[in-house]
Amino acid sequence: MTSSFERIKNECKRKGVLWEDPDFPAVQTSVFYHQTPPFTFQWKRPHELNTHPIFVNDSNAYFDIAPGKMGDRWLVSCLGILYLSKGLFYRVVPADQTFDQPYFGVFRFRIWWCGEWQEVLVDDRLPTINGKLAFLQAQHSNSFWPGLLEKAYAKLHGSYEALKYGTLLDGLADLTGGITESMSIKSDQINIRPPVLHSLLDCTSIITCTINSSLTNNNSNLNNTINNNSNSSNSSNNSNSHHTTASGLNSGTNYRLCSLDKAETLMGDTVQLIRLRDPLADSSFGQTSGYNGDWSSYSNQWERVSMQERDRLLGQLDVGEFWMSFVDFITNFTHLECVHLDSDTARDEPSLTDRCRRWLMRLYQGTWKRGISAGGCRNNHDTFHINPQLQLVLNEREDVIISLNQHSVMEPKVIGFTLYSLNNLAQQTKITECLPKTFFKKHKSLLNSQYTNSRQISQRCSLEAGRYLIMATTFEPAEESAFSVRVLGSSIRLSLLETQTMLLLDPFQTTGISGSSYKLNQLNDDVSLTNGTTQYEPVFLQLADDHKTINCFDLQELLEACLPNDYIRSCANLDVCRQIVCLMDKQNRSRITFNDFKLFMINLKTWQGVFKMHTKEKTGILRAERFRDALCDVGFQLSTDILSILILKYMRRDGTMRLADFVSAILHLTMAFELFKSKDTNQDNQIRMNLNEWIKSVLIC
Repeated sequence: MTSSFERIKNECKRKGVLWEDPDFPAVQTSVFYHQTPPFTFQWKRPHELNTHPIFVNDSNAYFDIAPGKMGDRWLVSCLGILYLSKGLFYRVVPADQTFDQPYFGVFRFRIWWCGEWQEVLVDDRLPTINGKLAFLQAQHSNSFWPGLLEKAYAKLHGSYEALKYGTLLDGLADLTGGITESMSIKSDQINIRPPVLHSLLDCTSIITCTINSSLTNNNSNLNNTINNNSNSSNSSNNSNSHHTTASGLNSGTNYRLCSLDKAETLMGDTVQLIRLRDPLADSSFGQTSGYNGDWSSYSNQWERVSMQERDRLLGQLDVGEFWMSFVDFITNFTHLECVHLDSDTARDEPSLTDRCRRWLMRLYQGTWKRGISAGGCRNNHDTFHINPQLQLVLNEREDVIISLNQHSVMEPKVIGFTLYSLNNLAQQTKITECLPKTFFKKHKSLLNSQYTNSRQISQRCSLEAGRYLIMATTFEPAEESAFSVRVLGSSIRLSLLETQTMLLLDPFQTTGISGSSYKLNQLNDDVSLTNGTTQYEPVFLQLADDHKTINCFDLQELLEACLPNDYIRSCANLDVCRQIVCLMDKQNRSRITFNDFKLFMINLKTWQGVFKMHTKEKTGILRAERFRDALCDVGFQLSTDILSILILKYMRRDGTMRLADFVSAILHLTMAFELFKSKDTNQDNQIRMNLNEWIKSVLIC
């Protein structure tokens, strides 16, 4: 199958034109969407800016990208880390693209977006001011990959302006496909020692360290955080402010942690050293002057070691790399920011081929749907259980990293996740179905992430072998979004618990009221429905034919006369009446008897009692989030797929239902179960139907 990239090139070749992207046009709103543009932009193609443009200049060993008018230093830092990882770089920036003829003005990039690698196509028109690129650009070469990649990234976000509010951790996740994790070096909860760094460097992970200037500005990054119980908060805020320390380190720059070593001094003691790499080394923008503290290349600390030891350690340094003592490391830097790559992604990166531990990744992609799977956080006791329930199984004790990513980019929700242990339950029974509301009321959570409007929430946790439950949620119920959950470990399994469709009890009592249904009739209703239905017989007989039967139109008139108020009289609509007749008419006459009518009225009272139990906020209005539990109390246990169809059919614009909607759903389900039962002659939950029977069954239901 021809790819979109090839199809566009063939189309441009046939027409003899350069491509213009219709989905991200060269207009002002593609740059600034909400704000008024402070500049007048002219869109130009690379050939109009440089007589010999190139896509990627491989002859440049160093990174020379500078931010433009938007000042997105976080994105520059992301690209610096990506550029130093050539295998990952060429996954995102395919190398088989040039400005040579034949040329059609279209470029492609691969970005991890919404839980999968997506190919993003852009034309080569870039915003300029006074004939110069307005945003990302190479300083000392004629490479145009930075500006074109930035345009592809802006296209996914909707505009260049949206990039102004991005974060480094989100950017690293998008450009590497990894799970990002931030650890505070100065936190009391994490003791960053050399063994911890060794452990991180043994994994297929890219480890960086940074100085977060926001820590000196009243923790401004906490403004977007709710219920911050985690040590993995997003340290890379969207601030572009930066400064240079006395030792030459730049805040806001992510230095790559390469290795650890020990220097043997002439006095016989050892000094723990860390080898770091500055991704912006040899770059002319900003105030980058290189690290000049202890154990830098020209530090007098080298006089403490022998010439052989000095040559051994300095010989390990590549362009932009330097040594620093561990003491200075934890003194100067505030955060470790890691990108954890699964084994498939890390396979293409040469710098990770020698790592001992290779992450195994498990992925689940789902959606929060109003009334179906959007139950909100654990503060919402009545609806929390309807969120997607993911079972995590570990074969041995290990550290795992759980990451939740929301796909709402334009209007992000406040999201987070909760972890429960299932080990006590797993000893008793195999867990295959969703856990009920009572489980979450009786059991305490094992771990709670922070809740924030970030696109990604990740947390590391040490777990014993066994079974665990991950509940990924929005903070408020009824908020809709797609999301993905990724878990990294060594021997893990991840599966979705799903409710199986079955009939728990007869929802339509045909021989009187008994059992649990009878108890529902004892509720103190403020609606008067008399137990004795004989009072309705005179009205029934006035409407009946010679055989003492009525049709759906007569039934509607009868219900309007018999039902006491508007709350319950909503059931006297023609659609519900048609359903009643279809369900109770056993002789295919489209008519029912008075006994049928009495039976319906008895069951209606039962259903009304269930409905009232679940309408807690306002009488007569059922929130869609409680629909599943209400149907369960009537007797229906439904899978998410079936519930989704019912919600689509009955939920109103405000996310609620009325009694008539509830009754109609019960009648639909009762008919469906009865039809299936009549066809399931072998009682093996399988039926055979011809086309005529199938269409008839669908229309009746």
